[in-house]
Amino acid sequence: MPATAAVLLVAALAVGCRPVTVTKTGAPDGKGVHHAPTTPAPPPLGRHAPPPARATHPAPRPVMAFGSQGARVRELQARLAQLGFFAHSPTGYYGSLTTTAVRAFQRQQGLPRTGAVQSAAWSALRARTRQPTRTELHPPTTRPIGVLDRRCTTGRVICISKRSNTLTWVVDGRIASAMDVRFGSQYTPTREGTFHITFKSRRHVSTIYHTAMPYAMFFSGGQAVHYSADFAARGYTGASHGCVNVRDKAKIAALFGEVGKGTKVVVHR
Repeated sequence: MPATAAVLLVAALAVGCRPVTVTKTGAPDGKGVHHAPTTPAPPPLGRHAPPPARATHPAPRPVMAFGSQGARVRELQARLAQLGFFAHSPTGYYGSLTTTAVRAFQRQQGLPRTGAVQSAAWSALRARTRQPTRTELHPPTTRPIGVLDRRCTTGRVICISKRSNTLTWVVDGRIASAMDVRFGSQYTPTREGTFHITFKSRRHVSTIYHTAMPYAMFFSGGQAVHYSADFAARGYTGASHGCVNVRDKAKIAALFGEVGKGTKVVVHR
């Protein structure tokens, strides 16, 4: 064996666990060669290297958002009204009108315009407004009632005006409560005239439209006075299928407790 080959063979046997056949030139011959596994080099840290993973943090849970209901939502609406962002009676229902008002306030304050009230927006609103009064939280109505129809001046009457879009609960000529209402569209108009309550249903669901009609008080066939979540959320952009919609749930609930079967209902212009 030539000296050079012998030296290379001895070196190969001394380095690895598995022998590698080497030619005179020192290159593998490709026949029955086994190479020990090698650890891949780490990727370069140049401009093509993937950025390090960033820790993700969940978004803070909103204090109030679309669909929220209750006294705090009513307070939110009253405070937004103090600043001119909410031009409606507080209803305690967080719908599209409230979402639009919140976005306007957030834009003014330089906050993310999510339409949902985060803690930062709620703190900013409270700092810029005062505690709403009871009248601000429960206003009689956003619309002028005007002169009562003469049919509403005696006895206990649910007096409903299409001219002012209001319902007044009148007891012996005195207005005990008032609330905003909306009516049916031109294709399903609310009937006018003098009627009487035929039956009441606290948790009524329409068998025709399969929609909730809480605190329903029926006065003319399938037409009733009832609370409408859609009216509370969208205001006068919508219409009923002929019923008289009320958007203040607390007021219609109180009226439901006062009204009995046979109570007179007057719907007029």
